[in-house]
Amino acid sequence: MNFYSIYDQGFVRVAACTPNCEIGDPDFNAEATLELARKGHAEGVGLMVFPELGISSYSIDDLLGQDALLKAVDAAIAEIVRASRDLTPVLLVGAPLQNSGRLYNCAVAIHAGRVLGVVPKMHLPNYREFYEKRWFASGRSVRGESIRVAGETVPFGTDLIFAAEDVEDFVFHIEICEDLWAPAPPSDFGALAGALILANLSASNITVGKADTRKLLCSAQSARSLSAYVYSAAGPGESTTDLAWDGQACIYELGSMLAETDRFPTASQMCVADIDVERLRLERLRTGTFNDAATLNLTAGREFRRVEFQFKKPKGDIGLKREVARFPFVPADESRLDQDCYETFNIQVQGLMKRLRSTGIKRLCIGISGGLDSTHALLVAARAFDQLGWPRSDILCFTMPGFATGDATKSNAWALMRSMGVTAEEVDIRPLALQLLNDLKHPFAGGEPIYDTTFENVQAGLRTDFLFRAANQRNALVLGTGDLSEIGLGWSTYGVGDQMSHYNVNASVPKTLIQHLIRWVIRSGDFSAEANATLESVLGTLISPELVPADENGVMQSTEDKIGPYDLHDFALYYTTRFGLRPSKVAFLAYNAWKDAEAGVWPPHFPADKRQSFDLPVIKHWMEVFLFRFFTISQFKRSASPNGPKVTSGGSLSPRGDWRAPSDGNARIWLKELKANVPDVKG
Repeated sequence: MNFYSIYDQGFVRVAACTPNCEIGDPDFNAEATLELARKGHAEGVGLMVFPELGISSYSIDDLLGQDALLKAVDAAIAEIVRASRDLTPVLLVGAPLQNSGRLYNCAVAIHAGRVLGVVPKMHLPNYREFYEKRWFASGRSVRGESIRVAGETVPFGTDLIFAAEDVEDFVFHIEICEDLWAPAPPSDFGALAGALILANLSASNITVGKADTRKLLCSAQSARSLSAYVYSAAGPGESTTDLAWDGQACIYELGSMLAETDRFPTASQMCVADIDVERLRLERLRTGTFNDAATLNLTAGREFRRVEFQFKKPKGDIGLKREVARFPFVPADESRLDQDCYETFNIQVQGLMKRLRSTGIKRLCIGISGGLDSTHALLVAARAFDQLGWPRSDILCFTMPGFATGDATKSNAWALMRSMGVTAEEVDIRPLALQLLNDLKHPFAGGEPIYDTTFENVQAGLRTDFLFRAANQRNALVLGTGDLSEIGLGWSTYGVGDQMSHYNVNASVPKTLIQHLIRWVIRSGDFSAEANATLESVLGTLISPELVPADENGVMQSTEDKIGPYDLHDFALYYTTRFGLRPSKVAFLAYNAWKDAEAGVWPPHFPADKRQSFDLPVIKHWMEVFLFRFFTISQFKRSASPNGPKVTSGGSLSPRGDWRAPSDGNARIWLKELKANVPDVKG
C-alpha cells in the first residue's frame, strides 16, 4: 500500500465532462471527447462521464433516422475505442445505437481498447419540448441482451453494473437524463445491486430554475442511495433552434456537492473530484435499511449482470481532489455553521426542558469552572429556564476552587454567574481534599509536591460529590458539563467525578464546536453585554482541568499538552465512530486537511492566531494516543454514561445510542494497522 495514493486509500477520481460539440458531426464530437479524455488521463481520472447523445449531439431531431449519421456514430465510437488503449479512464459516452430493428438512446462504456457494455435509456420524455419516443425505443425491457457496436458484440441492457477487478469498490451504474427524474429511477436498483458510483449522461436543456432542480435531484439520489452521483449535461454547440443549454456538470457524494463546472461555457470543460468509495461501502454496511431495501427489490427478473474490467490505477501521489474539512463537526460555510449552532443549542435546551418537566424538579446544580464546557452548559440552562418561565435564581451555581485554580478562571466564573442572574456560591474544596489526602497517607498531605492521578481525582471527585449532595439537599438535578471529546478520550474522573451527573447536555457536543456555540450565543444578543464580555474572556482561556499547580515559571496545566490537540482528536473521533474508517485512512484525511494552515477554508470567526498545521509524524503520534485511549481505557466510563441528547451527525457515545462496545476491549488491531500503513515521514 502506498499511503499517499488516493486509489490505495479507497478513492476513485471521477470527472463530469461537457465537451464542445457540433450538431450531427460525430467525428468532431469524438475528437472533442478524446481531448477531454486525454486531459483526464493526465490527471489520473478513473471514470469520465460525458453528455447524452454526445457523439451525434442531442438536438438533431429527425437526423437521428438518417443511416449516414448512425454509421458515422459507429465509426466515431470505434475511433474512441482505439484511442482508449493508451488512456487510463473509463469513458462513458452517449450515442444513438441500433439493435434488432430499433433505435436506442445509449450510454457506451469504453475502457482500454474495448467496449465494456451498452446501457439504453429507460424513461423517454415525450411531453412539452421533448419528443424522444418519435425516434427511440425504451430500454425498460432490455435485459440479458447483447449489441453490436464498433465491431464488437458486447453486453446490452439496463441490468448492467460495471466493476474493476483490481480496485476494490470501483463499481458504477449508468442511467440517462430523464431516468433520474422518474419515480424509482434505474439508479435506485443499480445502487441496491452494489454500484457505489452512479453516472448520468444528460442533455437536459436549461430553463429558469431548472439547474437548482437538477442539483436537488443529484444530491437527494446520492444521499438516499448512499452513493456518489456524477452528472453531465449537454453544453456548447447544441442547436438553439428552440432550446438553450447550460452545460451543467456536478459531482455529489452522500448528498454533498464535491465539484461543479461553470454554467453556460463557451468551450469544453470538466470538473474533477475524488469519490470516497470505501466510505460509501462502509456506510451501506452500517445501515441495515439499505440491505433490507436490496432484498425487497432485487427479486427474480431484476438481477444485474456484473461486467468486470482490469483497471490499471495511477501509482504514487497524485494529490487529493476534494475538500477535507479540518473540523468535521464545524462547517466552514457561515450560514451552515449558524444553522448548526442554532439547532445544536436548541436541541440541548429542549432536552433539558423535557428532563426537568418529567422529573418535576425545578432546580439545577452546576459546577462553574470558568472554562468552555461549564460556561456553555450554564447558557443552555439559562435559556431552558427562560423558556419554561422559571427564575434563573433556581439555577444553583458553585465555583469550587482547588489547589490549582487560577485567578483568571475563578474571576470568569464569578463574573459569569453574576451576569446571568443565577444563585452563586463559592466552596473551597481544599480543606476537604487535604483531609482526604491525609487519610490516604498521600505524600502531598506531608508537604511533598506529588501531583499524581490520586491527587487530581480527589479534587474532581469532591467537586462532583458536593454537587450531588447539594442537589439532594435542595431538590435539584446535577447538570453535567463534560463534552463528547472528553467522553471519547476518557478524560474524566469515573463514578463520583465529572463523568457522572443526572443529565448531561454536552454529551454529544465536541470540544471544537463548543467555542463556536459560545460565539453564536454572543452574536444572538440574547444575553447581557456584561455576560457577553465574560464569554469573550472564557473563549481566550487555556483549556485546563486546573488540578495541578502551576510550575516554577507560572505555566498552568494544559489538557492538550497532556493528551494532544482536540483539533486532531475530534477529527479522528468523527471518522472512526461515524464511518468506521481504518486508522491509516483517517490519518491520510487528517494529513490532507491539516498539512498547510494557509490552504483551504477555516470556519468563520476562527481566531487567526490559533490557526495551525500538523505534519504526518505529529498526526500519527496523536492518532496512537487517540486509539489507545478510545479503544482500550475509556469504554468502561462510556458504558455508565448519564443521559443526554444526541446532537451532531457525528453521533453520540452513549451505550444506548450510536456506540455500543465492550468495556474490556483493546486497541491492538487499530494500532497495528496505523503503524503498518502510515509512514513516519513523507517519502
